[in-house]
Amino acid sequence: MANKPKLAVYWAASCGGCEIALANLNEKLLEVLEHFDFVFCPCLLDTKYKDVEAMADGEIFITLFNGAIRNEENEHMAKILRKKSKILIAYGSCAYEGCIPGLGNMYHGDEILKAVFIDSPTTENPNKLLPMTKTETKDGVLTLPAFYEKVKTLSMVTEVDYYIPGCPPEPHKIWEVISFVVEKLSTGQSLPPKGAILGAGSSTVCIECDRKKENKKIKTFKRIYEIIPNSEICLLEQGIICMGIATRDGCGALCPKVNMPCTGCYGPPEDVLDQGAKMIAALGSVLDIGDTKGLSEEEINRRINEILNTIPDLVGTFYKYSLPGSILQGKIKGR
Repeated sequence: MANKPKLAVYWAASCGGCEIALANLNEKLLEVLEHFDFVFCPCLLDTKYKDVEAMADGEIFITLFNGAIRNEENEHMAKILRKKSKILIAYGSCAYEGCIPGLGNMYHGDEILKAVFIDSPTTENPNKLLPMTKTETKDGVLTLPAFYEKVKTLSMVTEVDYYIPGCPPEPHKIWEVISFVVEKLSTGQSLPPKGAILGAGSSTVCIECDRKKENKKIKTFKRIYEIIPNSEICLLEQGIICMGIATRDGCGALCPKVNMPCTGCYGPPEDVLDQGAKMIAALGSVLDIGDTKGLSEEEINRRINEILNTIPDLVGTFYKYSLPGSILQGKIKGR
């Protein structure tokens, strides 16, 4: 293909798993290179920021942006790549919803820095110094990007065209998206409307899960190491928190198929605003607190709380991947 469109991949606050998922396309990467020129990918290419800044606006056809916005550099690159890209895709759960870095929103930025640099037993810092954005030395001024108070999603700092969910997205789904775009390019068809979720379905993981689903009545919740689950019965019915009922399909229900619960990495299903709230509402309809006839409201609430207290980490369970992009977003300043 002459004058191939340009493709960029960038990482912000992330673990690198999205790059590994891309590499797991294996030989299909060669087909990607048939259709696109890789021009920017920090883990593969030695392209400098200044090279990207020098590009014409819209010169990059697609940027796959993975990682949340944790600091000033992340936001700076997000805005540059938005300007230089015709299509900016939030690639993976960190860019889409905030993901694991977003759990840091349960603390304020200054609390995190203090915990890491001053209070940590593994850090030697007798002068209790904290990172500064500027430090003057005899050789010049050293700079660091400002550490933000909270983690943000990509769409919180710039306009996003499409989203590919997953932590990381499944390689076959990445290929599905790339093939879809190539087909549209080749035939001259228009792409989906902005804001569309690509590489996933619109229903829930439960649709893809072939476990038997019967009457759910849960008396207590168990952690996965406490029992050996029956491999044929719905994990939630066995008292294991499985987020499949509140998670978008597209992964193939890989975790439940190996006797592990879905933890929610593909984000909320279509038309669900808050994944955690959806899951909590679903659980509210299946808790078995016994016969409530004649019980006071106080006793009913006590029984409910007794069951809920068997869930060890409410935020980490219900908002593991979605806290920054949720209604809650995180801890409120001053609390």
